[in-house]
Amino acid sequence: MKPAMLYRQRYIPFETIPLKDDEILFADDKIIITRWKVFRPKAKFSNGVSCYFLSEGYKVSKFLNDAGELVYYYCDIIETTYRQEENAYVFTDLLADVIVYPDGFVEVVDLAELADALEEGMITADVVKSSLRRVEKLLQIIYGGNFSELTKYLEPEVTP
Repeated sequence: MKPAMLYRQRYIPFETIPLKDDEILFADDKIIITRWKVFRPKAKFSNGVSCYFLSEGYKVSKFLNDAGELVYYYCDIIETTYRQEENAYVFTDLLADVIVYPDGFVEVVDLAELADALEEGMITADVVKSSLRRVEKLLQIIYGGNFSELTKYLEPEVTP
């Protein structure tokens, strides 16, 4: 079987981008771990590692600077579609995101974007409900002191 292809689909702007430069480090039926470099250079970070939790509906990414230091964890709320005939995963960004900083501060972002997309008819109420439920589940993990159960997959010495 040919290696899996990964795609990022977004509503704002509406686009689907092949993640052809992402390196798949591990994949099974529950998670996919990738290493990547940013599409466009950024001052604060340049690369990272991500873990897609396929059935949970989120992706946790460890954003690193050029020195390999943690900038923050960025958690995308996603919907995963698998296209078997292509061995391809399409990760649709459900707009709401959660950022966890090294000092433990937690920030929920892009909720207005979620509301705007609904208001403009780009997404359905069901998509909004799904996104918010996944944010809630992720926040329960973080505030419950169990975020390390997700971030452990982003450490080089850990093999699932």
